[in-house]
Amino acid sequence: MLKVHVLLTKEDISPEKLASGNKIAVVLDILLATTTIVTALQNGATEVIPVLNQDEAIKVSRQFENGQALMAGELHAEPIDGFFYPGPVKISTRIHGKTLILSTTNGTVALHKAAYANLVYISSLLNNAAVAQAILNDSKDETIVVICSGNSGEFSLEDFYGAGHLIANITCRTNQGIELNDAGKAALAFYDSHPSNSYSVLAASRVGLLLTKYGLKEDLLLSSTSGCYEIVPVFKNNRVILTVKKEV
Repeated sequence: MLKVHVLLTKEDISPEKLASGNKIAVVLDILLATTTIVTALQNGATEVIPVLNQDEAIKVSRQFENGQALMAGELHAEPIDGFFYPGPVKISTRIHGKTLILSTTNGTVALHKAAYANLVYISSLLNNAAVAQAILNDSKDETIVVICSGNSGEFSLEDFYGAGHLIANITCRTNQGIELNDAGKAALAFYDSHPSNSYSVLAASRVGLLLTKYGLKEDLLLSSTSGCYEIVPVFKNNRVILTVKKEV
């Protein structure tokens, strides 16, 4: 029986528990880090390097020649001086053939905390279906740990919805039983009550309201789109790379 456990914030991650036993992690930061990572790779980024803060981003950027990398980031949803804002729509037009160096408040931090797992997938509404299929294809006896990045230690509506969407994509692709923890059951029930209202759910979230305020509705619209990318990014050796890419 496949075990799927949902963590509601990155602060709930226990490195010791991830490192012990067989664990596969799936990191979600729907608004915006994992959506931006997935979109960048879909649009030709050579890799994505998630970093913990802006100082690390600047240090990493010095490894690249001019024009080889794009440095993007935010801190508490505010732009960082000298960084491109990490909205997926604009980044998608500028990233082909480049490395994306990404610093965010929640998502990139969650990725590094998740690195203790055997395997770390990066997911979003855009590619949850592909990640769900990869989980079913590749998992043996592992527990799937779905990590909602959250908002600085607080619950995130959009990540909770994304977790439910991922679980729904797993359940519809298999006849085997799935064991969910209570957070997983709640996430699936929440998604099942709003399966066609992803934009409304995301727009009503705290970060969704901020994106609307900042005039970033295009990013909100893209982030709420389901299943248009069949790519499966993995986080390995401090970099995000693709395992599968297929145009749909």
